[in-house]
Amino acid sequence: MLDTPGKLLDAAERLFATEGFSAVSLRQIIAEAEVNVAAVHYHFGSKLELLDQVIMRKAGPVNKERLELLDRAEADANGNPEVEAILSAFMLPMAQTATDNPLFPKLMGRMQSEGILSDVIERNFQPVITRFLVALRKAVPHLPDNEFRWRIHFMQGAIACAMSSEPHAVSHPVDDGGFRKRIERLIVFLGAGLRTPSAGEKPHKPSGKNK
Repeated sequence: MLDTPGKLLDAAERLFATEGFSAVSLRQIIAEAEVNVAAVHYHFGSKLELLDQVIMRKAGPVNKERLELLDRAEADANGNPEVEAILSAFMLPMAQTATDNPLFPKLMGRMQSEGILSDVIERNFQPVITRFLVALRKAVPHLPDNEFRWRIHFMQGAIACAMSSEPHAVSHPVDDGGFRKRIERLIVFLGAGLRTPSAGEKPHKPSGKNK
């Protein structure tokens, strides 16, 4: 049987994912969890803190695995892993979590649509994001800083789209193989996009770690 914090986290995740963070009140969460009215304030303090705990309950282990995989990739490549190895370390753990917990990507999609995902990421993911950005920047030294920032911006949108709960076809049905397959395709796509020379730069044949 779940304890009170577990009941609140489960209820909040269901409601935030289906109705959105802004639309859900603490009173609704308390009623859904069937706990004492004072419980949410005692255990979490506020609705925003509850949201962060809902997200980090799943994302905490994901971030731990991400860093372990990046450490391994850097060790295997003497500190200079390929772009695809860095992307794999970042994205494959979240694909497994999304497969095991289909409500979670729906929740993250809701946060994106409500315009609060960036704040959630800044509060809870920034050290991990920074570590990966440093690794990616090192892997594509040919890109000017502004171009690199644009490509990371595009990458964020592509990840959000790939991790949405339903695939969206532009002109024909998508042959979807689940989150793992989506992410494997996305790694190939983003790897090529990050390594491509910037506009106006002559394509060159990379050597060493960037080939």
